[in-house]
Amino acid sequence: MRKIKITLRILFLLIFATIAHYALPQHDVVRVVNTYQERQDLNDWTRMFWARPDDQSAELINRDVQFIQTVKRRTFLLGFIPREATEPMVYRNEDTGFSWPFYFKFDTANLQTEADDLRSTSETPKWAVMTHYGWRNEYISAFPNAIAIRPVDSPNVTIIPWFNIFFFICLAALLLFIRAMWRQFRERSVDPLLDAAGHRVDEVQADVAERKGRISRWLGTWRKKDNSRLPPE
Repeated sequence: MRKIKITLRILFLLIFATIAHYALPQHDVVRVVNTYQERQDLNDWTRMFWARPDDQSAELINRDVQFIQTVKRRTFLLGFIPREATEPMVYRNEDTGFSWPFYFKFDTANLQTEADDLRSTSETPKWAVMTHYGWRNEYISAFPNAIAIRPVDSPNVTIIPWFNIFFFICLAALLLFIRAMWRQFRERSVDPLLDAAGHRVDEVQADVAERKGRISRWLGTWRKKDNSRLPPE
């Protein structure tokens, strides 16, 4: 039973970590190379990686999506340690509206204009910090969704994920609060009921044992009577 509990907890943590890594904002240091618009098919299971900003988009099998092509600065340890190397990265630029994840993004056109204004070449680079969520996967054509972009003076910029830090602090506080409430509820309500049930079980077992003893004693009296009726040898 203990192994099952540990397995379920590990599975829950893996699922939570996967969802959090997909949905929480991430920050990349990039150089914008180009922006374009392309029609995308949304008629297979990869639809889950595209935004659903309104009810109408849920019924469409394809739609025009804006993209931002960049050169991204490589990093170590989930973006905390920058590297000198770069790699290509393409972001989609879609409104999220009121759907999940809840970024309430409605400024796709403005973001595309800001990205256009930051386009540059390797000879005269303009660096920027791209805030996004989601994953890039070439095999299923999944693209992270750009949320915001801001220019920086150089690629050697320190990015502190304040939102993620605040989110995990609030989540930890909430879990501790729920744990404290559950312990109080268990001490005040569950434990007394379990103790009462245990006492009741003990009383029932004692009553059953007493009744069995009475029956055994009654049967013993009959055995004595039967033995007294036997003829002497």
